[in-house]
Amino acid sequence: MTRARLGAALILIIVLGLTLRLYHVRSPILDHPGWRQGDESAIARNFATLQNNIFYPQTDYDGPPPNYVELELQIVPYLAAQLYRIFGVHEIFLRLIVIAFSLATIPLLFALGAELYSRRAGLIAALLFAITPGAVYYGRAILPESDMIFFGFGALLFWWRWCARRRAGDFALATLFAALAWLAKPPALLLLAPMLAVSVARSRARVFSDWSPYVLLAASLLPLAAYLHHVSAIAEWHWASGITLKHVLPTLRLELARPAALLVGLQATLALAKMLSTTILGPVLFGLTLLASFTQPPLFSSTVNADGTAREAEHGRFRACFFGAWFAALCLYAFVVVNVERVDYYLMPFVPFAALYASGALDHLLSLLAPRTSRSFGGYAAMAAALFLTCYAGMLAVHPYYTWSRPVYSAATELRSRLAPGSLIVMGHYDPSVLYTIGRRGWEEDPLLWNVHDMTSAINKGARYFVALEVPRFRANKQLYAFMQRYRRVPVRSGWQVYDFRHFAHKEPANAATGANASAPR
Repeated sequence: MTRARLGAALILIIVLGLTLRLYHVRSPILDHPGWRQGDESAIARNFATLQNNIFYPQTDYDGPPPNYVELELQIVPYLAAQLYRIFGVHEIFLRLIVIAFSLATIPLLFALGAELYSRRAGLIAALLFAITPGAVYYGRAILPESDMIFFGFGALLFWWRWCARRRAGDFALATLFAALAWLAKPPALLLLAPMLAVSVARSRARVFSDWSPYVLLAASLLPLAAYLHHVSAIAEWHWASGITLKHVLPTLRLELARPAALLVGLQATLALAKMLSTTILGPVLFGLTLLASFTQPPLFSSTVNADGTAREAEHGRFRACFFGAWFAALCLYAFVVVNVERVDYYLMPFVPFAALYASGALDHLLSLLAPRTSRSFGGYAAMAAALFLTCYAGMLAVHPYYTWSRPVYSAATELRSRLAPGSLIVMGHYDPSVLYTIGRRGWEEDPLLWNVHDMTSAINKGARYFVALEVPRFRANKQLYAFMQRYRRVPVRSGWQVYDFRHFAHKEPANAATGANASAPR
């Protein structure tokens, strides 16, 4: 394939990926996962309006600002905040930046696929990533997964090139991309397994005398350690260390101490295959990845590098070490982390692995079974039909994720215009995306567990309104409900109950409205 055709094919793949990722791109952030998107959106807005410093991320809850939070380096929110400062706060900028990172991963996949297998395999890997349901949906959701995968894959590509050619520029780029990948989200650290594996495989007896892995580790891990130390010291909400210390590590200790718990953990990890085969890889890529182990090119084959030079005879062995260590790290990550925090986007690191691994198998099969027929009209028609069915099946798998509650959005935007600008509120419901949509800062609490003392404390700290989204749960808290009747109700069209702390009610309402239970997506 000529360079012109190769470039045109890659551009078409990127355009296809962009088209899929623009689906419902203007939706409110109440779609899945609203909780995490609410946090990311609030951090971006607070960078723009409160403190424009990437090392001081703030959420909207836990009282008046500052509300620093312990999370990964907020690259996408910070970039969006710079656009907010010019054009105003519009969440579309967040989505477009996420899409840009996702699309930028496509040429990296092509380049590494060409290094590992062939240019055709690189195109197949790029295409698979462009249309895989997890990469499509989470390639437009306001999450750190897209920039983590982009930087992580850049680290893989340039490290492979460094190990093969020992060019200083590749080493510098690998180190830079690795440092940014760990900062973007620490689960990217699992990529150290394939990187170190290929380094050891190529070094052989010189493994301990090769300085490059040690420099890579030191130069890429020091920024992460410094950032985590800093953000842990200033944070009120310790999400990263809290999840690790309170959930991940205790579960792991229990599983390692008790065989029965270990068996349960292994069974639960295998059950993650359902999420992996539907909303993340989709049925097509999941099936191709399973079959790829049996259809990989031979370990010792005479092939050609992406630049046309002869490839060493042991290239297949290096590739096997690379993928073997990568897959082992992914399985360990699924068992230790995703098995505890069972949300499907934690499985996103499987996507580039599956796309790359399956591309080599497909490329090998094409070279054996259909070297010429694929260029016929029937071959092109079959490929187009397969592409359409794959895209359709993938979008069908993630389509429920695009759903968001229109009543909740209408009620939240009504409060955005009705409540006093800049006022602090207590929201009786757990969901940062709803608090963000209301456009206020303050507290988000369970209305059944929040007591009169808590409410009085919030009022003394400047709270102006109480917004009860889950009214039946609020009414079940009899002491708090009775206490709130002394304050005037703000009339709203929704079933939510809103109380203004600056105005006392003249008398107890005879029949308080029961309201409706909010159904904001989590």
